Amino acid sequence: MSSHPRHDLDPVLESPIRLSIVAALAGVERADFATVRDTIAISDSALSKQLTHLEDVEYVVIDKERAGRRTKTWLSLTATGDQALRSHLDALQRIVDSAARRGAATTDR
Repeated sequence: MSSHPRHDLDPVLESPIRLSIVAALAGVERADFATVRDTIAISDSALSKQLTHLEDVEYVVIDKERAGRRTKTWLSLTATGDQALRSHLDALQRIVDSAARRGAATTDR
């Protein structure tokens, strides 16, 4: 008996907010805090809290740069974070595929 693909889901990425952050950073070298905030429609404080968690598990790097009198926060996905996202999405796809196969088998009866 094989293990169900749900066991391969990344617990960190089971949070829709964290999944959205990592997905927003996938495929770009880096993105600024405001762009990610606006892209996933979240408050500054909620984004900061989730970024701290993602940084703690080494999925995201947070860099701060001075831009005149202001500090700009840049976010980037690490190789670990990218691999976690790919594995999580693969597990989700296997769950969907399994459900589709079961649905097709049910309609064939």
